[in-house]
Amino acid sequence: MFAKEELAERINRIRKENGFPIVPFVIEEVNYDEEGDKLFIIAKDRSDKSAIIGNSFVIGKLREELGIKQVTVYSKLDLIIKRKKLEENLKRIKDTLLDFLIPIIEADFNFPPRKWPTLHNNGRALVFLSFNAKAMLGFAEKVGLEAERIGIKYTFPKMEYEAMEGSLRELFFPDERKLIDVAKERDLKIIIADFPFDLKINEDIALLNPLRFFHIGFFEAKYFFGFEKPVRVDKDAMIDFVVDMVAEGLMESTDGANLIWWAWKR
Repeated sequence: MFAKEELAERINRIRKENGFPIVPFVIEEVNYDEEGDKLFIIAKDRSDKSAIIGNSFVIGKLREELGIKQVTVYSKLDLIIKRKKLEENLKRIKDTLLDFLIPIIEADFNFPPRKWPTLHNNGRALVFLSFNAKAMLGFAEKVGLEAERIGIKYTFPKMEYEAMEGSLRELFFPDERKLIDVAKERDLKIIIADFPFDLKINEDIALLNPLRFFHIGFFEAKYFFGFEKPVRVDKDAMIDFVVDMVAEGLMESTDGANLIWWAWKR
């Protein structure tokens, strides 16, 4: 439906008409998900990806021209890293309390697009409303976990959760010890939060960051699970968080800059 050559011509024209320099780029593959009305463009490498995105403006204009719901760009390297991560994590969770996630990992090997099977009745989990709170809750729901929600006071007023005392830095770097203690009190074996790692087993409790575990970027997560900004943040912690996400390939630098600018204006 969408030819690589036609898309490249459109992108070059949009760049030229809107004052962007014409730079070389290579589109390796195009994948259109008719069911979700989403177009996935696979660029050769990250410099090609940046040229296609064009500070989000170019890709936004392309989406408007094509009249489709969403256009997302990945580099070949992004997908290689993701699949390698999935292969490693598939081995890590076999014969563990997280082995119910195996069908999700297997489905994600075919990404893009993302077609997760529906899972049910996989027990309870402690979900800490950290920065990507909606993604944490959305993930728990999609994999059949009943979420026991907790979070720092006055951070997500539109969401229902059990409020607890804590520093705003914990929104970005959750306190492992505190959450393990809460989980033990409630006899919970899984904690889901924006941990700075993908998975850690501590005292027979799984501490899981699904975005890192499945290598799901901020942009993907926003559209797949939804996103709501916390109303209070620690600005310095947010910068550290964003820099780390960008370095890990989980956030575009433009998205990171926009988030930091939003926080700094508050």
